[in-house]
Amino acid sequence: MNRKWTKGLFRLGIDTGGTFTDFACLAPGGEWMRWKTLSTPDDPSRAILEGIARLVGEEAALEVVHGTTVGTNAFLERKGARTALVTTKGFEDILWIGRQARPSLYDLDVTRPPEIIARRSVTGVAERVDWRGDVLRPLAQPEVERAVRFCRARGAESVAVCLLHSYANPLHERLLKQALESTGIPACASHEVIPEFREFERFSTTLINAYLNPVVGRYIQRLEGRLPGARIFIQLSNGGALPAAQVGQKAVHTLLSGPAGGVEAAWRLAGALGIDKIVTLDMGGTSTDVSICPGGLTYTREYEIEGFPVAVPMLDIHTVGAGGGSIAWLDRGGFLQVGPESAGADPGPVCYGKGHQITVTDANLFLGRLRESSFLGGRMRLHSHAVETAMAALARQAGLSPLETALGIIELVNANMARAIRHVSLERGYDPREFTLVCFGGAAGLHAAELAEALGMKRILIPAMAGVFSAQGMAGSSLSFDTSRSIMVKDGIGERNRLAREVDTLVQALRRDLEQCGYGGSTYNVQLALDARYKGQSFEITVPFDEDWPERFAQEHSRLYGYHLPSARIEVTTVRARIEVERWEREEGSAPAPAQVNISGPERAKVVFREGAVEALILPRSRLTTASTPGPCVVTDEYTTILVPSGWRVASKERHVEMIRS
Repeated sequence: MNRKWTKGLFRLGIDTGGTFTDFACLAPGGEWMRWKTLSTPDDPSRAILEGIARLVGEEAALEVVHGTTVGTNAFLERKGARTALVTTKGFEDILWIGRQARPSLYDLDVTRPPEIIARRSVTGVAERVDWRGDVLRPLAQPEVERAVRFCRARGAESVAVCLLHSYANPLHERLLKQALESTGIPACASHEVIPEFREFERFSTTLINAYLNPVVGRYIQRLEGRLPGARIFIQLSNGGALPAAQVGQKAVHTLLSGPAGGVEAAWRLAGALGIDKIVTLDMGGTSTDVSICPGGLTYTREYEIEGFPVAVPMLDIHTVGAGGGSIAWLDRGGFLQVGPESAGADPGPVCYGKGHQITVTDANLFLGRLRESSFLGGRMRLHSHAVETAMAALARQAGLSPLETALGIIELVNANMARAIRHVSLERGYDPREFTLVCFGGAAGLHAAELAEALGMKRILIPAMAGVFSAQGMAGSSLSFDTSRSIMVKDGIGERNRLAREVDTLVQALRRDLEQCGYGGSTYNVQLALDARYKGQSFEITVPFDEDWPERFAQEHSRLYGYHLPSARIEVTTVRARIEVERWEREEGSAPAPAQVNISGPERAKVVFREGAVEALILPRSRLTTASTPGPCVVTDEYTTILVPSGWRVASKERHVEMIRS
């Protein structure tokens, strides 16, 4: 049975972003509450404690699901733990050799990203296991002791143990890990992180995990100490969640922690409305995240962060540096550019009162699209005069008028986001015109219609809690456990029984994980998959594992490459399993009522669109009805604003706002 919703328990989702920290809380009475506050990058927990105190009070009984950027930021800023790498002798340089792939094929002056660890922090041990798991050269005790001395001499706070073919036989990795941990050095073994072939991806993923584990672990400990009695879960990149105590050793699974919650929630909303094809657009203050769901959530194991592969399962989310806080600047040729650098929460956009560089948010305010009176429910003042001064200064440098500069900023950021949507749709064989655009995040509503027009999309959904939608998704996320194993089966169709045995072994391992978390008696959903390829191919396609998996493989191969080979042998390289557990019986709750405003009659104001300035209707969402309202108009809410150009109609639905192109 699933755990019941404890009486009096507040279910709280917290999404810490680069600019704002969002809160979505399902109260014991079944009503959603929301809150948004500026993030505190120096200590993210400060904003969390402030929001909890404001939303539910310090004494409330809480169950928290937290999406955190602590691990991502630590990696990008290279502020992880002092880490050493122990590998098979002869493979010490694999992270530097990589795949010999260039981000720009003909660029002879490629700038490599900063290294994770120095080459001098890598040592090799004399041992060898072949791809079948047979031990060719045993790992002698003196080699183990030498590796331990090496790590201690370099003051390692964490160690990644990555040996050749350990996915087939992890014996030697276990010996090294036990020896290191017996001396007090935390170790991370690759067979526990990603027991799969392809050394570069496995080494990179394991090293990043070891590099971030101490940082994420310390943050979780501080958070648990400041929220005594709360049940805390951490959102994972695959859309699920795990108890916080377990995530301290799985930090690499949190790299897309925040965006995953929104994609998961968007797909649930689409399912409730009977929509099976959506593109999600999550535009926050720092970045924009897009994902495509062509009949279901899409996952990837080909994610890269600054050129380093992370091969654990993640929701397939493409991120671009295009948010409300993205800074407008001039390149060496004097041309206007936007992003990827963001003003963040401190100093923030010019309109926040401390920033000095014009951002996308400032441009929207300058154009009349963002309303001062409704921003954060009116509790945060926007400084329009400061924006006018800064916009004029930037315009002089660019040789444009302030109005042209502001419109140029909007067009550039829209072009960046449209390119991201094309990347996940057209470049993968999907026509965006067949999809519904689901927009959320504080800034998405201001850009949704113009983006949809550029892509030929005709329908937009904006959730009722769009400004904190990722946090809402986190509050409703399921427990999720993933595992995999490379097996190298040369005839997948002829060895179905072996495949069944292998996946059953994985499921049994996941059941043990459930029991360790206290959910052994819960009802769960099992998802099985395998990686398959035709003999002679180098890369695989992941398909669900059932009786029809060969046909599914042929169909997907045809969709991706335009052909399939009916008589060719299908090899299976890896089997995969996932268990999902609802933390409670699913209960969506009622959306919060739109903020009420005191307006005697319809308000109109000057708003600048691409076609020019018009007197547009300013309509609070509380006054939006089920009867569609034609644009141009601006729909305002506490944490999001929706721009409705001419040619679009907008209407209020039970759980969302819908825009339809005429």
